[in-house]
Amino acid sequence: MSKDLIAPKADKNPHTLEKHGHKRNDPYYWLNDREDPKVIDYLNQENDYFEKMTEHTSDFQGDLFQEMKARIKEDDETVPFKLRGYWYYVRFEEGKDYPIYARKKESLDAEEQIVANCNEMAEGEDFFSLSGLSISKDNKLAAYGVDNVGRRKFTLQVKNIETGEVLPEKIEMTSGNLTWANDNTTLFYTKIDQETLRSDRVFKHNIHKNAENDELIFKEDDDTFNAYVFKTKSDQFVIIGSGSTLTDEYRFISADKPNSEFEVFQNRTRGLEYSITHYEDHFYILTNKDGAKNFKLMKTPIAKTGSENWEEVIPHRAETLLENVELFKDFLVLNERTNGLNQIRIKDWDGKTDYYIPFESETFTAGIGTNPDFNVHHLRYVYNSMTTPSSVMDFDMETKTEKVLKRQEVLDENFDPENYGSKRLWATAEDGTEIPISMVYRKGMEQNGKTPLLLYAYGSYGITNDPSFSSIRLSLLDRGFIFAIAHVRGGEYLGRQWYDDGKMLTKQNTFTDFIACSKYLIAENYTSSDHLYAFGGSAGGMLMGGILNMAPELYNGVVAAVPFVDVVTTMLDDSIPLTTGEYDEWGNPNEKEYYEYMLSYSPYDNVEEKEYPHLLITTGLHDSQVQYWEPAKWLAKLRDYKTDDNLLLMHTNMEAGHGGASGRFEALKEVARNYAFLLDLEGKV
Repeated sequence: MSKDLIAPKADKNPHTLEKHGHKRNDPYYWLNDREDPKVIDYLNQENDYFEKMTEHTSDFQGDLFQEMKARIKEDDETVPFKLRGYWYYVRFEEGKDYPIYARKKESLDAEEQIVANCNEMAEGEDFFSLSGLSISKDNKLAAYGVDNVGRRKFTLQVKNIETGEVLPEKIEMTSGNLTWANDNTTLFYTKIDQETLRSDRVFKHNIHKNAENDELIFKEDDDTFNAYVFKTKSDQFVIIGSGSTLTDEYRFISADKPNSEFEVFQNRTRGLEYSITHYEDHFYILTNKDGAKNFKLMKTPIAKTGSENWEEVIPHRAETLLENVELFKDFLVLNERTNGLNQIRIKDWDGKTDYYIPFESETFTAGIGTNPDFNVHHLRYVYNSMTTPSSVMDFDMETKTEKVLKRQEVLDENFDPENYGSKRLWATAEDGTEIPISMVYRKGMEQNGKTPLLLYAYGSYGITNDPSFSSIRLSLLDRGFIFAIAHVRGGEYLGRQWYDDGKMLTKQNTFTDFIACSKYLIAENYTSSDHLYAFGGSAGGMLMGGILNMAPELYNGVVAAVPFVDVVTTMLDDSIPLTTGEYDEWGNPNEKEYYEYMLSYSPYDNVEEKEYPHLLITTGLHDSQVQYWEPAKWLAKLRDYKTDDNLLLMHTNMEAGHGGASGRFEALKEVARNYAFLLDLEGKV
């Protein structure tokens, strides 16, 4: 690494932003024009600087990539599930980046039919993503969306599975969300707004007619809501959903009558969240109705769907979050979370049977899998822990016996789960709240303050990062790193209140929780500030920006992936994808109270003249969720303000969006780059 290299310096062009009588100068505002050759040139300069500054790790990155790739079974396939007489599965071929969706009729010994070969579909493309794959009721046609840019603008197409012919009609600017009616001719799909990319319209398409004549079925005029469409597990209803952060609304028709008028299930009421599924004579509703913060299960007759008719099935419990349900002919299965731990509860409909599948570890993940058939007694679920590879299980709900259908293979002769340990710890936040931490390490780890530790968190949208296994992560653990997840407020690890306490006007709890976990790990000698590293992406990247401003002295290095860091400016621009739909997450800065609160933590707005740890920032030019200019502006401002000579690097993927590179192996190169950055700081390259 050469410290003689001069880092690129972005031009400063004065630009005043004013709101509520408050003025901000944003000299890097000009970077938000991806069509400007100067912008592209600057991003390319930063990429070139990154390559030169990390050139000494180039071979090591290649070694890491090969090491991680070698652990993955390349010619792999998923456990098949049966739907309408066909066994469906996804398989991968050696050396190929993309999945092959396939099926066999009645027997797994039957001839294979290819539903979608993504390797062939991705040929010649820098990026490829398949979305919304849906099979017609007569099993002959497959509909799906294709994105070749990474900006989540999907082109809808239909394929005849039996002949292999792809129908010539292409429907542009869809969200990739679609479903078939039962006539095998009608498709319902959602389109996105050209500018904001918000999914706001549902159309009806006849595959025998020109898409220009498609009928607009529903338009969502509230720009804080997104529309989507799906068919119930029973195949009896097509549902149009419309939802915001805090409110849901559904419409439904018989899937046998695609030309009928959609009927509103329950009018939207601000703060009323609900989701619906169908079985026999009733709809079942997972909802927070009447203050059920952790949700409860209700049901209502098909002919009387208004909330005044809803009848309680599973009551609300203050200590248990009801996450989702699966219905069977004889059983009701509940996915619950108590004290942060996943639980799968099984009840029969007459109330005589009610039990939990037993799990022993405190750092595990368990969830309901793919169960398309009502008329079976076995439940498919998935289990893994931080030390145990993922397993697909079939559990007999009558006999309470189970079998492992598939366990993730780790192709490393030196891998033994017994070589690794995991634990759950509790740090105390500054307001006295106990914050859980899940940790995994290679046994023999010494608690002497000298061990490198990578602390990860997300902490937004109620999304919970469960403690799960990663074969990729072994490349850190086997080199002496501890990996830990801080289950900070803003997720739902400890229930819905945990989410509410880390959003809107309590968002800073997410940052202070992470800092409290960092201080705890240092105080307990798991690591020290010379060996502590932090990682987060997207909203978790905002978390990284927050902790860098609030407590930079705690960390030796930070990786911020596609970071949401220019919070105030973005949330004031309702032309940017996702902005208006986020008001219930961050607040609406058009209101002064929220503006001032966001301004108090927005990472870009709070950069100061002080020392910052080593930092690697990653982004994608076509990112539709966090626009590339946020990290680019943040980098430029940090370069201008920071008083140290620590590394400050940014890598922009010029062909990808929010999710990074497409393809299972290309994505590993990005992981190898991040790991090499951390391991280099530890002198382990």
